[in-house]
Amino acid sequence: MELSLILVGILVGTLSGFFGIGGGMILIPILMLLGIDIKEAIGISIVQMVFSSIYGSYLNHKKGSLILGEGVWVGVGGFFGGFIGAYVSTLVSSTFLEYLFLMLLIFALYRLFASKPQDDGIVKTLNPIVLFSVGGMIGIFAISLGVGGSILLTPILVGFLHYPIKKAVSAGLFFVAFSSVAGLLSHLSVGHIDLEKGLYVAVASLLGVYIGIWLKDHVSSSKHKLYLLIMYGVALLILIKKMFIG
Repeated sequence: MELSLILVGILVGTLSGFFGIGGGMILIPILMLLGIDIKEAIGISIVQMVFSSIYGSYLNHKKGSLILGEGVWVGVGGFFGGFIGAYVSTLVSSTFLEYLFLMLLIFALYRLFASKPQDDGIVKTLNPIVLFSVGGMIGIFAISLGVGGSILLTPILVGFLHYPIKKAVSAGLFFVAFSSVAGLLSHLSVGHIDLEKGLYVAVASLLGVYIGIWLKDHVSSSKHKLYLLIMYGVALLILIKKMFIG
């Protein structure tokens, strides 16, 4: 099991760095296939997200692709929302969480498919209160599912606010750093995290994050979008197989 968790960590870390996601969207279905219950998988996913998002945001900022600015307001909102979201996950059934996760993936696929990738563009600015509110709502919804929130935030930035896709990816991973830390603190307080398994995945994911960010900087925006859609589609198929086929 330990070797499997390490290999999964490297894979998920690479996807996290490349796509700006926390990794839960892929990690949770894989852990479920390994026989881990969704609520335990959510806890492991949150530990991994803390490691990969903080390290990945540091690398993105160092390379100049992460501009803090408005992202701080969204991130702070995500922190408070993530703290609440961890408690939400204790109040609902695993089946309900699975269906919620399925709808989340379908929404993300639609928004990304409809968007037009661009390397440059005018980024809309929003009131800090609006940004904080958006971050808070995404944080509540995402952490209750064990995902960092960029699965929702990145399609919103690209599909509604017309962010260049690579800038949206960096902002999404930065958001995950806030929401996942809050989720980790609140999950630990209610005792729903297997730290040993989580650390195997999380530490291994750091290598993957480095690889993923390097790859991101060497592909065009159009190819980046195509790979993102493929990754979302694979996660959707894995989840459907687990839920309806077994």
